Amino acid sequence: MMLSMPRMLLIGACLGTLALAAPAQAQPSSNSDVSFDAGALLLKKPKPGLPDVRAQPLAWPRLDPGAVLCRTEADLERLAARRGGEAVDGPIDCRIIGTPTAISIVQRSGPGKVEVKISGANADSSSGWTDAWLPDKAPPGATSASR
Repeated sequence: MMLSMPRMLLIGACLGTLALAAPAQAQPSSNSDVSFDAGALLLKKPKPGLPDVRAQPLAWPRLDPGAVLCRTEADLERLAARRGGEAVDGPIDCRIIGTPTAISIVQRSGPGKVEVKISGANADSSSGWTDAWLPDKAPPGATSASR
């Protein structure tokens, strides 16, 4: 099968055009810092606005705002009795936690009584009792309070 000369020139011209056009279509990935617009090498400008900032992992274990910390186990029991509507004699030495507070668990005395020690505080006033739910496993993204 013989091709005529004009046909061979036409096929050659088409193949040549395709060969030249293929590299021009290659674009850098969208996450590249370089742009090849109009044949010139330009640097992309950063997106306007604030940069993304990752949140710091929260300490674990911890007492969250609203948790109760009582000085003694007896104070925690009197608080539970008062919450249950019973008459209680004497003051109850408890406080409500206002900010996330890193702790270490000293001992568990049933599901609603946990003795804790506040991390980084003075030894004389840093331990107490809470009825806060403190699971054995930390939630995802939490770090040890001992760091």
